[in-house]
Amino acid sequence: MADVNIVKFVTEWPNYLYIATAVVSGTMLVLPMVRRGAGGATVSAQEATLMMNRMDAVVLDVREQQEYQKGHIIHARNAPLSRLETQTGELQKLRTKPVIVACENGSQSGRAASMLRKQGFEKVHTLAGGLAAWRQAGLPVEK
Repeated sequence: MADVNIVKFVTEWPNYLYIATAVVSGTMLVLPMVRRGAGGATVSAQEATLMMNRMDAVVLDVREQQEYQKGHIIHARNAPLSRLETQTGELQKLRTKPVIVACENGSQSGRAASMLRKQGFEKVHTLAGGLAAWRQAGLPVEK
């Protein structure tokens, strides 16, 4: 009897809208988590600051040089995403250090973190929200 009620509920017209709404909203909730997982561990601006101060973490800014020069996290190294695969040789000495990957808003850092992990980097984190979140937290930026 319960199976008949479920089938009747699903096949009635107004309920299609409810089901579609549930599926779409569920997808919208899960999608950011899936994307975030592909980039690996994320850290907030405050956590990144602690890692930099206590664990000597290195910040890699993967924005293009023009963007980097407009303002970046103090002591961050510029390693543009477009050239990251060719620069990994230069960055090999950082393989065992904690690395925080940053971009403008967090959209490119996940891809960069994945590239670095494939190159053997052990402790890679992405800065959640990127430089925008860093600025919003009131943390210093150098030009």
